[in-house]
Amino acid sequence: MTPVQLNNQKKVKLLPTSESPIRETGTETLGDRPHLGLVCITFSKEIRFRTMTRTRYLKLSEAERETTLKELYLNNLNRLDEALSFCQQHQIQLYRIPSGLFPLSDMEDEIGTQILEEMRADLAQIGQRSHQLGIRMVLHPDQYVVLSSDSLQVVQNSIKILARHAQTFDLLGLPRSPWSLMNIHGGKSQRAEQLVRVVSELPEEIRNRLTFENDEYAYSASEILEICQRTNVPMVFDAHHHICHEGLTSYDHPSVTEMFYAARSTWTNPEWQLVHISNGEKAFNDRQHSELITLMPSVYREAPWIEIEAKAKEQAIARLQTEWLR
Repeated sequence: MTPVQLNNQKKVKLLPTSESPIRETGTETLGDRPHLGLVCITFSKEIRFRTMTRTRYLKLSEAERETTLKELYLNNLNRLDEALSFCQQHQIQLYRIPSGLFPLSDMEDEIGTQILEEMRADLAQIGQRSHQLGIRMVLHPDQYVVLSSDSLQVVQNSIKILARHAQTFDLLGLPRSPWSLMNIHGGKSQRAEQLVRVVSELPEEIRNRLTFENDEYAYSASEILEICQRTNVPMVFDAHHHICHEGLTSYDHPSVTEMFYAARSTWTNPEWQLVHISNGEKAFNDRQHSELITLMPSVYREAPWIEIEAKAKEQAIARLQTEWLR
């Protein structure tokens, strides 16, 4: 396979791959090929973002905080622009923005919030560029977002985090719809009623972008589907989470296809449906992600948008583009 060509024109040596090609069963095909998505950074050092810890931030004076955050945010915004260029060069039309793109922007001193407001024009320009390039941008907030928690403080903090991300999307000029989705898990198990209630009370800028994903521990695909149906929130189906949760031995199990189409029914616009795929690192049911994707559910040929959750990032996408989407 031809090595991935990066922006600097250097060749990247691909990781060792299995001699067997990517396998799928079934004959389903689409007129339009699925769009494959890059998650946050590249396997190479091409796309990287900076961050800062809360501890370090609190040691700075107010003036130092403003100077430091402004420089950091500008750097990361430039990196986001570079990520769009990378995606364009490699025919990638889906990009997951890092949840830590603008760290500490939710601090009580509101310095980060003020800086983002000052950068409004620059942010809008990046959002416009993504639109012009036809690159869909989405987000997966971190694991601290638990709307079903039995702790009021955790729920309030979760909403605060989602509000910060919604503000960033607004500044980027991204629509308040599942096209620019913010995807989260159900969180604490056996708390469906609270989850439904909290979602109903979310502000528009959050709720209209929200999606729920089935996970491998707490909420099965059928359980999260029910929550999505009750809240009118689209479902992001993760086939690997499903087979891990149910103890299945094949992506061709009938329930994979069943849940894929059930998830599609929750999308007002089915052409926006987004799914996830990963493979187990050491075994089929391994929850740890492998470097590449060597197995795909055959029904994923019907998926408009697929986020590729593999350690080798763009190399995994390149292999799928040449072998699975051939």
